[in-house]
Amino acid sequence: MAKKVLILGAAGRDFHNFNVFFRDNPEYKVIGFTATQIPGIEGRKYPPSLAGELYPEGIPIYLEDEMEEIIKREKVDIVVFAYSDVSHEYVMNRASRALSAGADFWLLGPESTMIKSTKPVISVCAVRTGSGKSQTSRRVAEILIKRGKKVAVIRHPMPYGDLEKMKVQRFASMEDMDKANATIEEREEYEPHILRGSVVYAGVDYEAILREAEKEADVILWDGGNNDFPFYKPDLHIVVADPLRVGHEERYHPGETNIRMADVIIINKIDSAYFEDINKLRKNIERLNPKAKVIEAASPIFVDRPMEIKGKRVLCIEDGPTLTHGEMAIGAGYLAAKKYGAKEIISPYPYAVGSIKETFEKYPQTKEVLPAMGYGEEQIKELKETIDKVPCDTVIIATPINLAHLFDIGKPWVRVRYELQEIGIPTLEDIIEDFFEKIKE
Repeated sequence: MAKKVLILGAAGRDFHNFNVFFRDNPEYKVIGFTATQIPGIEGRKYPPSLAGELYPEGIPIYLEDEMEEIIKREKVDIVVFAYSDVSHEYVMNRASRALSAGADFWLLGPESTMIKSTKPVISVCAVRTGSGKSQTSRRVAEILIKRGKKVAVIRHPMPYGDLEKMKVQRFASMEDMDKANATIEEREEYEPHILRGSVVYAGVDYEAILREAEKEADVILWDGGNNDFPFYKPDLHIVVADPLRVGHEERYHPGETNIRMADVIIINKIDSAYFEDINKLRKNIERLNPKAKVIEAASPIFVDRPMEIKGKRVLCIEDGPTLTHGEMAIGAGYLAAKKYGAKEIISPYPYAVGSIKETFEKYPQTKEVLPAMGYGEEQIKELKETIDKVPCDTVIIATPINLAHLFDIGKPWVRVRYELQEIGIPTLEDIIEDFFEKIKE
């Protein structure tokens, strides 16, 4: 009899683990996925066209809150945990719930889930959401393009729409994102790469995605999401660590896996962290992964019109995932407001509506700033309505994309940008130069 499996996920790692480990394996029968972290994705079905011949009806997606009931009703043998950026305690809480309901509890590791590419793979991951992975990925892509390499950026999944249509996605222009009705979260990750000349792939079936990307690329750049480890076997594994959350590198899953696996570790934000925290992070890295090469870097902020901040009442809009499951209280917008002399930073919390208000209630540390939540059209409307209600003089947009291109802000606004800036040696250019010398041998 096939073992019955329930996969706990958040529309990403869960689907990937199914595709590469369970899909065509008759020893297991996946009776369902559960959903959490991302609003509004439960109640869907993983479609037959993606699920394979063993699942002609597809696979249902439930709320994770129903886990014990599902285990008992379906006589589930194995619960597989398959999402990221959560504490070790959180993972073991889910394990205890599964065990007490009568199931075994699994974590599938890199060797069971990584796909090998025919092209060199450089991966960029992190120990937590908001560590600076995105600007690091952009920096790596810039270096590769400068070397004359054709880069295919493959982004960690964000399949919040029609799963069949999202099986393999290719984005080479802004129009491609418009056609795909990309969410704010997707645009934040894809747009900066596209504007710099890289092609971005994403979707649901990551082996099919890889095979398409290999047709046009010299190098595959894995742009990891949250603090997940790569879906592809990396030839060079770069991991970004955050001294503003020192200690998280060994308290969060699977960030600790990343830091222990890394070939290169970037200590980011040394321009905004305390010296003692940077030093403590250095010591933790030496203990956890003494073989890794360590780069130190800053993430300086750039504001296009700082005079619109000085003496003004401002609303700060920050990257959503960094504030929510990344657990940061503030971001680059708040720092810019302080640096450039804002009269007052207006809390958006009293003015929030709908799912934006629910976000504040779930993540109360974020109440001084507005997370740019945008997982669907309705949530984007609620984000705009919240912005409209805040009594401020200037809106500070510190998201990787310009929200004013998606909807009318209705008030004066400024952009805050941040890029990776390596300090001292080695630099990423040094590391990548050495990498290509080695793969020549």
